[in-house]
Amino acid sequence: MDGATMGRPREGLNSEAKIMSLGSEGEGKDSKFESLFLRNYSRVVGVLYRLVGDRAQAEELATDVFWKLYRQPWLPRSDGNVGGWLHRTATNLGIDYLRALGSRREHEDEAGRQAIRSAAQRDPLDEILRAEQARRVRAVLARLRTAHARILVLRASGLSYNELAEALGCKRGTIGTMLVRAEAAFQKQVQRMYGKEAL
Repeated sequence: MDGATMGRPREGLNSEAKIMSLGSEGEGKDSKFESLFLRNYSRVVGVLYRLVGDRAQAEELATDVFWKLYRQPWLPRSDGNVGGWLHRTATNLGIDYLRALGSRREHEDEAGRQAIRSAAQRDPLDEILRAEQARRVRAVLARLRTAHARILVLRASGLSYNELAEALGCKRGTIGTMLVRAEAAFQKQVQRMYGKEAL
């Protein structure tokens, strides 16, 4: 995340629709896309980083998200929910990435590499335990229904109920119920995979 984007106040996701409608039709898709990219890139990377746990991979997946956005035929129109689309696409790509990692051994190898990278920090044991817990959370998310994993990741990324409703394309009043169901499914999967005292 660069310094310019970190200092900006958080704006609503609907502001992207305003960007898309700026200017005349003569203004190209590229300038509208560039505005959307600059406003949303760091947030999309943040969502993906929380999901996949690797900054470089999160940036690569974010590039894929924006490539998909660029190829959308509705980009120049002002009626698209671009913010919601970006969050849905990012979580879907992140979850697909986790599923593609495959075997548990690959997850354990990554936890080991993470532990080695964090060995220089003050408390190596805490870092190892934190990395193991993060690995387990990612493994559980990969086994959940996409809708459950998506809402949990977006909420953990700091989205409010209003932003969740917009990103998921549903009414705000349903968000609480959706979160409770997703959390229950998460706990059930944790117990199934790791036992009752896992996380």
